[in-house]
Amino acid sequence: MDVALRDGFSIWDGLDGLDSDRQLRVGILGTGNVGTDLLLKVRRSRLLRCVMFAGRNINSAGMRRANQMDVPLSGRGITAITEDPSRFDLVFDATSALDAERHWALLSALGVPVIDLTPANLGELCIPALNLAERTHESNLCMVTCGGQAAIPLARCIAQTHPHVEYIEIVSTVASRGVGPATRISLDEYLITTQHAMAHFCGTARTKAILIVNPSDPPINMQCTIFAKASDVDLPLLRTAVDDMVTRVKHYVPGYRLVVAPLVEGGRIALTVQVTGAGDYLPSYAGNLDIITCAAVSAAEERARALAQRTTVPAHSHE
Repeated sequence: MDVALRDGFSIWDGLDGLDSDRQLRVGILGTGNVGTDLLLKVRRSRLLRCVMFAGRNINSAGMRRANQMDVPLSGRGITAITEDPSRFDLVFDATSALDAERHWALLSALGVPVIDLTPANLGELCIPALNLAERTHESNLCMVTCGGQAAIPLARCIAQTHPHVEYIEIVSTVASRGVGPATRISLDEYLITTQHAMAHFCGTARTKAILIVNPSDPPINMQCTIFAKASDVDLPLLRTAVDDMVTRVKHYVPGYRLVVAPLVEGGRIALTVQVTGAGDYLPSYAGNLDIITCAAVSAAEERARALAQRTTVPAHSHE
């Protein structure tokens, strides 16, 4: 049943008594699976405050969920941001790669920073476990893809422990129920951006990304297998590096776990990671949602900390 929802900036409650002056004011573009899961994570953050959840269908499932939480809503999409950009410290783009290009053209002209959860590959590539510290102040952060966030940190371990890596391949498998329409229309961009990010972070010329959307019932958990061809494989050294990297990623993605430790098979290195979601919006099988939204929140929170450090005011100044 359709419901009539609010459209505007009039609702500012639900902040759990936090000091709003120290929170980054964020807007979320896109009210599908990714955007709605992101909203739920932003609402838990003590450093972020969602001041607009914007899409093109005011009666979508994501809008109805946001309405229950008294989040400011708009069915006018990007216009809800561009009509008053001063209200936003940051915008998350959780739409499609094609829409993200149009959005960035508008937001960059207005000086509004963006964290892009689409595979549009418009800004600086960011994987928090690898390069968040030096990317905090970028005007546009590309969060690569869910498969890239899951697999590239481990592929980087292979590249760092083996000087001659000839080829790296990532095979990601996700549940069909966890892949929304905006993601489906960006599949070509997904593969291209994942491969580009592999080359960027690993320094390997030959890379390949494969995505399998599995319609099985019950749905399977997200899983990524990394294959690599390298000479003089040092498994003990690689396993130590991988264990350390898994620990780093788990700091912001609790459901991230290694299920197949590095091994050598048929002359190739292979290892597998699985991501179990927190079940914020879709059930726990949707680890593909969890890892990209967790990475985006981690990047935004780091930006909030950096801004707070630059603008810290003594407590007595508020008295």
